[in-house]
Amino acid sequence: MKTKKVIEYIVDWLEEYSTKAGMNGFVIGISGGIDSAVTSALCAMTGKKLICLNLPIHQVPNQFERSNKHIAWLKENFEGVSSEVVDLTTTFDQVCKDYPVEIQDELTMANVRARLRMTTLYALAGHHKYLVAGTGNKVEDFGVGFFTKYGDGGVDLSPIADLMKSQVFEIAKELGVIQEIQSAKPTDGLWGDDRSDEDQLGASYPELEWAMEFEGDETLLTNRQQEVLTIFRKLNKANQHKMNPIPVCIIPKDLFK
Repeated sequence: MKTKKVIEYIVDWLEEYSTKAGMNGFVIGISGGIDSAVTSALCAMTGKKLICLNLPIHQVPNQFERSNKHIAWLKENFEGVSSEVVDLTTTFDQVCKDYPVEIQDELTMANVRARLRMTTLYALAGHHKYLVAGTGNKVEDFGVGFFTKYGDGGVDLSPIADLMKSQVFEIAKELGVIQEIQSAKPTDGLWGDDRSDEDQLGASYPELEWAMEFEGDETLLTNRQQEVLTIFRKLNKANQHKMNPIPVCIIPKDLFK
């Protein structure tokens, strides 16, 4: 990958899109992970205003601290960057009190966290006339559907969604993103603990990238490769409802007569 050229291309695309849309800048949630770190840096490089939000909900301390460290790094290196900490813990706790107890399984409430954050991002974006920048990469957005519908999947534009996770890491290195973020194991931060994406998916990002591009002879695969391919295909099939447009019931024209 021509890393510097890709960076320039994305930055130009962000600047052009936001200008044509008549928007004043970008809003992004900073998780302490590599994807939001790279996306926020690319947004900042446009020279437009950028609001970085740290949105803790019973957050593991090291995730919250990495988020703040990255925001500090952005402010040191780019003009026009501002930030807010909006602690949604109390909001989430109130939702838990208000929701029926029987629906509060772990996955449901993890998705609630993501949707609370999306609502907050759009509140600030709407007020300031900014765009909400998405942080999903190609594996997550188009491979395994590893995002919350109308949560972290609820965005205005997706700058890194055509990049594999490994390529996001390449860009992070080129940009000089702090080493602590480059070294951290990927996690969505939705569970109140430190479980990783790999813990949830059952495969690493390099493995999933391989599966996403695999076109060879399956009879030659190792047991682990076969297992990873099965994991990928299962997730890809199950999450098509996230990756495809919302189904629309098209009514026959003669029924309108």
